[in-house]
Amino acid sequence: MSVYILHADKPLMRGTTPTGKPLQCGHYTGYALDLIARIFLHEEGKGARLTRVWALRGIKFSLGRVWEGADRKFERRVKNYKNAPQLCLICNPKAMNYLNTESDHGVKSTFIH
Repeated sequence: MSVYILHADKPLMRGTTPTGKPLQCGHYTGYALDLIARIFLHEEGKGARLTRVWALRGIKFSLGRVWEGADRKFERRVKNYKNAPQLCLICNPKAMNYLNTESDHGVKSTFIH
């Protein structure tokens, strides 16, 4: 069981935010019993709606962070955090400082490059 963040290589849309900043790359947070199989489904466009759109538009993604041994309750905690770029090790090299739950329920955060 794993909770993971996928990091898209570019935003879904072109343009800027209302404050003039470039749009951020997209992120998807998910849960999987078999992480490798789930990643392949996302790559084939047979996963969550967002990753299906990424596949249709040719947007590639990387695995930004993995929490091994996590359950759906922890997935909800990550999604409720509402700041995936801060938790993504590609966007934020200091992300291990956020939601590092090795002490919480034996969940260990890792990065697979």
